Amino acid sequence: MKTGYMAISKYLIGSPFKIRPVADLIRRRSYPEAVSILENMPHKGARLIGKTVKSAASNALSGNKKLDEDMLYVKEIFIDEGPRLKRVWFRGRGRADMQLKRMCHITVVVDEAKSSEKQSSAASKKAGK
Repeated sequence: MKTGYMAISKYLIGSPFKIRPVADLIRRRSYPEAVSILENMPHKGARLIGKTVKSAASNALSGNKKLDEDMLYVKEIFIDEGPRLKRVWFRGRGRADMQLKRMCHITVVVDEAKSSEKQSSAASKKAGK
């Protein structure tokens, strides 16, 4: 079992291929930074991931009263494929195609940031600038 506090959102209508790049932006970032990034993105995936990240943080804060939002970071985030809804798409000349509406499952694990992880994230921010 993974350590940390988990939240899972299942059967969300959205292609995992479109949502994964958004998840890559917030992986291993602090919770307040991840939420601010997601709130300022125009993508549908950002809204879906934002709800799940907030739910995981809520689970962490209700499970451990000593934690604060500033102490949390996004430890892991997975975007898995769900089932596909098959719909008929009528075309010209009496033909029909299949339209696949893809679904995804979002799993977010947040955990308490250790002092060494804060230092490494600060060092990576300085190296990136």
